Order: sequence, then structure tokens, then C-alpha cells
Amino acid sequence: MPTVFPADSVGLVTPQTAHFSEPLALVCGRSLADYQLVYETYGTLNATASNAVLICHALSGHHHAAGYHSVDERKPGWWDSCIGPGKPINTNKFFVVSLNNLGGCNGSTGPSSLNPATGKVYGADFPVMTVEDWVHSQARLADLLGVQQWAAVIGGSLGGMQALQWSISYPERIRHCLCIASAPKLSAQNIAFNEVARQAILTDPEFHGGHFQEQGVIPKRGLMLARMVGHITYLSDDAMGEKFGRELKTDKLNYDFHSVEFQVESYLRYQGEEFSGRFDANTYLLMTKALDYYDPAAAHGGDLAKTLSAAKADFCLMSFTTDWRFSPARSREIVDALLAAKKNVCYLEIDAPQGHDAFLMPIPRYLQGFSAYMNRIEV
Repeated sequence: MPTVFPADSVGLVTPQTAHFSEPLALVCGRSLADYQLVYETYGTLNATASNAVLICHALSGHHHAAGYHSVDERKPGWWDSCIGPGKPINTNKFFVVSLNNLGGCNGSTGPSSLNPATGKVYGADFPVMTVEDWVHSQARLADLLGVQQWAAVIGGSLGGMQALQWSISYPERIRHCLCIASAPKLSAQNIAFNEVARQAILTDPEFHGGHFQEQGVIPKRGLMLARMVGHITYLSDDAMGEKFGRELKTDKLNYDFHSVEFQVESYLRYQGEEFSGRFDANTYLLMTKALDYYDPAAAHGGDLAKTLSAAKADFCLMSFTTDWRFSPARSREIVDALLAAKKNVCYLEIDAPQGHDAFLMPIPRYLQGFSAYMNRIEV
């Protein structure tokens, strides 16, 4: 890793921690008496605080969206391709805020944090979170930062659901909503994939009802399987075929059930192994449930247009042709509802073979459309 960063990088960044002592009432009926959110910022807030952009992360995301934590860091933040000087989310223009959501496992208060009421790790006792809860906590962070209105709230996948919810919960506090590779609610198939992943964790003997940390173990097998299942759904058939095909890892077949013979098997096992070492099992359960529960139109009898009628933001929806987890049809549902509600909306469907993960990648057509929209935003 060079000590001189690329010209379009935000360079070295340091995470910050915000503490909140006012109780946060949650949709599940419980509340958090106090909590902390870890976040990063890139760029400079202008004198009128009109250039602030909020980045909402997806299921396994976190606050480190761009730049580097040290000169030795091998990879930059997870959305570095889109955040930085001259990039779609241009830090020469915007003040960018990226946080780790409540319930996360990267510094914000979550299941692996100490419960002040017991002095023990929360574990399974941490309350269930919803997209609405996250948006309310993000609004408090905005207050702390002196941001009364976001120039834009942006997110992909589960992050896109948060961006959409911002336009519903706080219509006066968001000027532009960018919802990428997302959906207004999960399909039955998506909920089914999440349930298979959760069952892998819940049935792991090392899960211990969610209190595995007290036992000094982690449900590694369950986490590995959950990640493997999830990762399959993030890639398209074409992308997986192009990347691995039926290539063998070994010179010959062993004709047994235990050998890692195909390259795709090796890849999935590596992904599962790496994930199980850095992600909390209870957080994975919490994040997938938040996905399942999200359905803003339910409050209006399933009428999404009515749900979005109070929104004041302009909208940009983007989807990818081979994304079968959050297909273009799901983005078009949101577009149709916004048009029915007479809102300003742009829609871009990008022809890309990478599947759902395409929203994380520097695809030229994607970056071009993303930049074109962001350049229109006045600050």
C-alpha cells in the first residue's frame, strides 16, 4: 500500500463516535436508554450546512465507506469507487457522512456491546431493529452534526430502503433520495433465503441461544453457511460462470464429499471463513430481520403511492439487469408509485453482468449516470 494515496481518494480517515443519552423508542416496543454510533466524514461541511450527504449501508456494511484507516490498509472503504474527489459523490462538493447502524458490530451499539443494565454483553437480549429505527437514530446524528436537511440520502440494497424511508419519515429533511438496487419490500423468495441463513446460525451448536460470547465461542459453522448462501444470491449466474466456470482446484476429481475440488467451492468457503471471523452472528440475524420487516406501504393498505405522497424529495432509482435478488422490476415498482404520487423521479437501468453486487463496483455506465445525477444537486 503506497503512502501517497490516489488523487481521487479521500486519503486517511479516522472514525468518530457519537454518544446519545436520550432514550430511543423502537418499533418493537422496547427502547435503548443510551447508545453510540460510529461514523466517518469525508469533505467539508459548508457554512450553510446545505451540502451534507448521508450514506446508508447494506446488510454487512459499516461506517468505513471510503479512504484508508492507515497507510498499510490493503483495501479502501467499501464504496471508495463512488466517494472521493471527482467521483459520483464528489467530496470537493459534498460533506459525506457514513455510519455503522445500531445493532451493527463495527463500533455502534449492538448485540456485542455491553448491556449497562446487566454489565454483560447484550447477545440475544439486544432489541430487534427496523429500518425506521435506524432512520430515527440517523436523524439524531444529523442534529448532532448541525445538518437540518440532507442534500441527499443514498444507499444500495438495504441502504436504499433506509434512503426511501428518510423521504417518508422526514420529508422536510431530505432534498434528494437515491435508492440503488433496492426494493419497496422483500419478496417471499428473499425472505426465504434470509430464513435459511438464519437457521444455519440458530441451529449451530455453538450459538447457545445467542449468548455464545459468554461461552467464549462463536457459531462459526452457522455464520459460514449463512454467508455462503447470501453470497450466491449476490452474484448472477453469468458472473459466477465467468469467474469460476467448472474450473477444478485440484488436478483430478477425488470422488468424495469432503474435498474442495471446484474453484467455486473454494471461493465460497473462503468467503464464509473470512466473514465468520469479522461479523457477529446476532447482528446478522438482526440485519436480515430488518430486511424482512420493511414494508412502508403496509401502513396504507399496501398502497405505496399513498405512502410516498407526503415525500418532498426528488428521487433517483438505479437497478442492474442481472440482479435477481433485487431485480429491476422491484425498482420500477418504486418508480411507478412515485409517478402516481406526482413526484420527480429519474430511473436508470444499467446493463451489467455482475448481479446484485454491481452497485458496489466501478461500472462505467453506472458511474456516469450516478455522477450526472449528483452533479445536478444544488448546494
